[in-house]
Amino acid sequence: MRDIYSNRFYRIRSQLTQTCIHVLFALVGLACMLPLFLILSSSFSEEADIARYGYPLVPRHWTTFAYEYILKVPSQILRSYGVTTFVTLVGSAIGLLLMSLLAYALSRSRFKYRKQLSFYVFFTMLFNGGLVPWYIWLTQGLHLKDKVEALILPYLIVPWFVLLLRTYFAQLPEELLDSARVDGAGEWRIFFQFVVPLSTPSLATIGLFCILMYWNDWWLALLFINEPKLQPLQYMLYTILTNARAMAANPMTTGMSTPIATVRMAMAVLATGPAALAFLLVQRYFIKGITVGALK
Repeated sequence: MRDIYSNRFYRIRSQLTQTCIHVLFALVGLACMLPLFLILSSSFSEEADIARYGYPLVPRHWTTFAYEYILKVPSQILRSYGVTTFVTLVGSAIGLLLMSLLAYALSRSRFKYRKQLSFYVFFTMLFNGGLVPWYIWLTQGLHLKDKVEALILPYLIVPWFVLLLRTYFAQLPEELLDSARVDGAGEWRIFFQFVVPLSTPSLATIGLFCILMYWNDWWLALLFINEPKLQPLQYMLYTILTNARAMAANPMTTGMSTPIATVRMAMAVLATGPAALAFLLVQRYFIKGITVGALK
């Protein structure tokens, strides 16, 4: 009888513990989502309400004026979305392929020039030629001024990402790769059929970093793009915000007050939506094991 009550007590205590843990994580998740709700709510608020009461969780007066201000020319937004999407997809795919191939070569001890090439990759993290020579080389040497390639090429190889992937590849079991070589597999087949499936978590993580890097970039467009049809989303939103600040500083030129706070929040909503979706698609790989299934 005592054992029955003891088992029931432990079962109830376990259920209470799990419930408390779930409630705690739910509160933490809500706290993390709170800033997003604040940004979304502020984008639909009036500028005067934000200036008087601060950023609200629920708008006092609903308005879509900030979105109407940004979307005055819908074709411009759609074109910028298209440019950013193309640059993000192409740049992330090619960059992830090149960096993973380079990292795989650096992770293999049988590669003859592994140390020299690793030093070269690490050296570029510490020193560079400077902005002016870099700009001259891309514009006059490679002739990438006002070309979409200027938004892709500079970020194809990121040394820090290469070193991260090299560390990840070095942890793969060498016995598994040697067995593939014994069966007659070449290095290309080993990489794509063995290394890539085993390294899905690391590749997904670096891929997400590449996507965020390309999606949020406006610096390259500021340097190399003058054509309006090639402006990416972030640079176009940056230009809109700069113009809004200039008009807000001189309201007599337009005869109307220009929203700044609400426009900034609406820009954040328009710019971060696809990036948040990309994170949701790859987040499950962050905690996935590497070699459990392979060794089995």
